[in-house]
Amino acid sequence: MSVANEHEPAGATVPLLTPRDGVPEVVTTAAGVAAAAEALAAGSGPLAVDAERASGFRYSARAYLVQLRRAGAGTVLLDPIPTADALAPLAAAINDLEWVLHSADQDLPGLDELGLRPAVLYDTELAGRLAGFDRVGLAAIVERTLGFELRKGHGAADWSTRPLPDAWLNYAALDVEILVELRDAMAAELEQQGKSEWAAQEFEHIRRAGPPAPKPDRWRRTSRIHTLKDPRRLAIVRELWTARDELAARRDIAPGRVLPDSAIVAAAEAAPRTVDELRALPVFGGPRQRRSSRVWLGAIEQARALPKSELPPVTQPFTGPPPANRWARHDPDAAARLTAARAALAELSEQVQVPVENLVGPELVRRLCWEWRVSAETDVVAYIEERFATDGARPWQRELTAPRLAKALTAD
Repeated sequence: MSVANEHEPAGATVPLLTPRDGVPEVVTTAAGVAAAAEALAAGSGPLAVDAERASGFRYSARAYLVQLRRAGAGTVLLDPIPTADALAPLAAAINDLEWVLHSADQDLPGLDELGLRPAVLYDTELAGRLAGFDRVGLAAIVERTLGFELRKGHGAADWSTRPLPDAWLNYAALDVEILVELRDAMAAELEQQGKSEWAAQEFEHIRRAGPPAPKPDRWRRTSRIHTLKDPRRLAIVRELWTARDELAARRDIAPGRVLPDSAIVAAAEAAPRTVDELRALPVFGGPRQRRSSRVWLGAIEQARALPKSELPPVTQPFTGPPPANRWARHDPDAAARLTAARAALAELSEQVQVPVENLVGPELVRRLCWEWRVSAETDVVAYIEERFATDGARPWQRELTAPRLAKALTAD
């Protein structure tokens, strides 16, 4: 066995090339799930967890491979597609355990769809942020704390591919190979810095958060939409985007692979009236797009038929504070408060070695400064703490930031 597989770095960075026990066979049957569940239940300590999706290839965020590793049980590579209805024994074996993930918010929603949910969570990526590490990717943290080199490989691959290539499976197994050791190293680092409780609160927040709510008017994120200034053309973008999204969801294909954003904007600019005019545009004349010509033209016609009252505004309506670069014109006092708050948080970030965005959510700070309602009798620290608590800030964040912000926002 090579040094790289013994997991005992000695000075120089050691490439981690293959799992110490080799790459296990992928579990694809109910019997395999039951055997894996039994082995994991008999293991000890936290459970290393990872999942591979097919972002950029598939519409859904489902997991196409789940990697699990626990001391005494080894590594399990699970194909959740053929086994989705047979995972109850696995859930019973692992859902009461502490899970260790890197960037947990990326994988937890897909795992939750499978009925797999941790009782306790440890996120090594978030631990790195709280520890003040400048690079928090898995490979970077592993190299810094454990001295191993995890080489970049197939993270952006199409994991819905079947069968999965051996090189991909080797890469996937390595992602959980030393995740528990990394967890222990990060726990020691945070304990030394006095941040263990901060981390525990953050991990629990992530565990309970659930998937993010869909953002309104997602069609406005279409690339190059800013070049369109006419409401009717924006309506065409909206209708084409919606038609594309529905088609992508039915086919389980990433929307950009159904129709690129550039084609949507080009169609909005040209506003074709016939199939021939549509097919004369870039992309729409290709063989795959020609089959959907009636769908795309129907969306354009629907936008063209809308009354003016139903056209989208050129600028996106705001449900909260306007963009900060407009504050000085609309509310100079609010702009001054935001500048003072950002300066105070930047100083605090430097002192405690935690990124500003992890000290407290930037949107919470913007809303606080824009909606500032205090008087001479107001307990400003309590006011800020209450506002932040209502918006979901954790106790450690409120305790750390409220006094600093109160001082900054009430300075003469």
